[in-house]
This record gives sequence, structure tokens and C-alpha cells, in this order.
Amino acid sequence: MIYREPLVIETRGRGTFEITREVQQVVERSGVNEGLCHVFIHHTSASLVVCENADPTVRRDLESYAARLAPDGDPSYVHDSEGPDDMSAHIRSVLTLTSLTIPVAGCRCDLGTWQGVFLWEHRTSPHRRRITVTVTGGHP
Repeated sequence: MIYREPLVIETRGRGTFEITREVQQVVERSGVNEGLCHVFIHHTSASLVVCENADPTVRRDLESYAARLAPDGDPSYVHDSEGPDDMSAHIRSVLTLTSLTIPVAGCRCDLGTWQGVFLWEHRTSPHRRRITVTVTGGHP
């Protein structure tokens, strides 16, 4: 059985946005009891991560690290057609993930105790991000 559903997530600009609940709702609607959940983002300046969901300072520290690793407006960047955060957003996206695969058990995403699924927006301005969630597996 394969079940596919799109999600649209509105971001407020750079940062992480937890989408665990939205992904879990797709898994529940799929009716899949045991299988896999694949989450894919259709963009080159945002990414997906599984990260700690209990302490937001973890994500703040990740953002700080990404800013040092791929700073906005670096004069060595050639690609800047959409502004100083353009190339840095592409670098951050390439260094993270555009898709995740999560096991499904008991009609739920089988995440660890402190794990959550996050969209990581790398642009400084708000965006509407398109995600596809595909669930494969068997029914009870």
C-alpha cells in the first residue's frame, strides 16, 4: 500500500518549524500499520531535519552554527540573484537533508522520545514550502 499527501507549510523566515504533528496526521490517514514514512521538501533553500524537540536551545545553537558555516553575504559567493541570504541558504540546504525516512509502527511515526521532525527554513523572509509525505507499508 502506498499513500501520498502534500503539505504546505508557511514559514516566518529563517529558523526551524516543527512539523511532527502534520506528518503524523498523514501517517494516521494512510492507515498503514507497519512500514515507512518518507518526507520530501520541494525546495533548494530549506531542508528537513530530525532534531530534539524538548529544548529549543538545541535548534538555536544549530542556527548559530549554520550562520558561521555559511554566512549571509559572503563576498566569495557568485550566486546572489535573490539577495545576500540566497547562496548561504543553498549551502545550508545541501549540507542538511531534503528528505527523511521514518519507520512506521502501530500506525505512528516511530520516533525517539525527544525526536521531532522539523522544516528548517534557510531564507530570512517568509516562504510557503511544499512537502510531500509518502507512506508505504501494510494495514493491520
